[in-house]
Amino acid sequence: MAPADTTEPARSAKASSHSRFQDTIRSLRHRNFQLFFSGQLISLIGTWMQNVAQSWLVYRLTGSSLLLGVVSFAGQIPVFPIAPLAGMVADRLNRRTIVIITQTASMILAFILAALTLTKLVTVWEVIALAALLGVVNAFDIPARQSFLVEMVGRDDLMNAIALNSSIFNSARIIGPAIAGILVASIGEGWCFFANAVSYIAVIIGLVLMRIPPRVAERAITSAYEHIAEGFRFVRRTAPIRALLMLLGLVSLVGMPYTVLMPVFAKNILHGNARTLGVLGSAAGIGALTGALTLASRRRVHGLGRWVWMACGAFGVFLILFSFSRWYLLSVLLLVPVGFSLMTQMGATNTLVQSMVPDRLRGRTMAVYSMMFMGMSPLGSILAGAAAERMGAPMTVALGGALAVGAAIAFARHLPKIRGEARQLLSAQGLEDEELTQDITVRAAS
Repeated sequence: MAPADTTEPARSAKASSHSRFQDTIRSLRHRNFQLFFSGQLISLIGTWMQNVAQSWLVYRLTGSSLLLGVVSFAGQIPVFPIAPLAGMVADRLNRRTIVIITQTASMILAFILAALTLTKLVTVWEVIALAALLGVVNAFDIPARQSFLVEMVGRDDLMNAIALNSSIFNSARIIGPAIAGILVASIGEGWCFFANAVSYIAVIIGLVLMRIPPRVAERAITSAYEHIAEGFRFVRRTAPIRALLMLLGLVSLVGMPYTVLMPVFAKNILHGNARTLGVLGSAAGIGALTGALTLASRRRVHGLGRWVWMACGAFGVFLILFSFSRWYLLSVLLLVPVGFSLMTQMGATNTLVQSMVPDRLRGRTMAVYSMMFMGMSPLGSILAGAAAERMGAPMTVALGGALAVGAAIAFARHLPKIRGEARQLLSAQGLEDEELTQDITVRAAS
């Protein structure tokens, strides 16, 4: 008997693999997104280097988990009150110009922190002040940058662009902490801050080189207050978006602050050093990058609602397990699914919200998104820092994980009630396929 011909199945599998890879990177066919992608990758590596070095600097100077929470609070709390104004600005003005200005301001602040640290003049109060100023900059940057994605790639590739944008963030999250751990241990925190400042040059050059078609910004026919209020009313009255953002805000409040306590785990629980902190951050980054690439490989938003609550629940479970680990290797391994599930929830939420919102409200809706994503986190950070002082970092993290699991269960039970409105919103944005209209719902019987 002649041997079976396996050539055709092999070719088919190879073609399928190639097709999936092309789907994963399809947003990179757009020149503007290519420039954005490459610049952001370099810049975000520097950002993560600064995040790790700054945490280690504060803990080295003070030995206080409470002050770790204070610094994180100062760096993120400006997003909450300023984001509504920033969303209005993103809808009324040129979004690329806004992002260029915010990236330049971030670069200047990083240079100042580097100079203070390298000259050994830095104190924790200067770190707090600079973190707060960076928070003001980020309050304007996040809504403008998130809203700007659709101008780079169009609505058809928006989901992929959001996922690839997250993959940049999390690729940097793997590389940056690892580099920072080595640099901090060998030559100190200041050079990490300097490297971050220089890295902003890449993203600024990429933004300047883009060719963006003119966007018809909304005319200021109403007062600023009414313009801002319109965005809040849209979110409040739109049940699917409201539910997604409420879950995001709760997880940001009780779950995400685990990152603030990482220096405590690295030094006191696992008996390590700055390199240990870098490895822990990179482990979570590997999981988050895997989650981002998984989302990027999807062509449709079908099923993402189920992903949201399942990812939220998994995040809570693995966070609880991490909090009880006293073995270095086990802690590193547990942070991989922690990063994967958190990234999956955040990325899926971003995709679903941007798929349902009309473009004229995009900046203001993403401002509310940034309030829930970044604005709630500092409140959680300060609470986590204070709680860790009283009951220890492990118990604080475990409690946050348990609350995340409870929130996931509540969200899953609520999903069937918002199917009809979700269908209407997706249809209004041109997503009329029956399969797509079930994206943020699950059958009540399943």
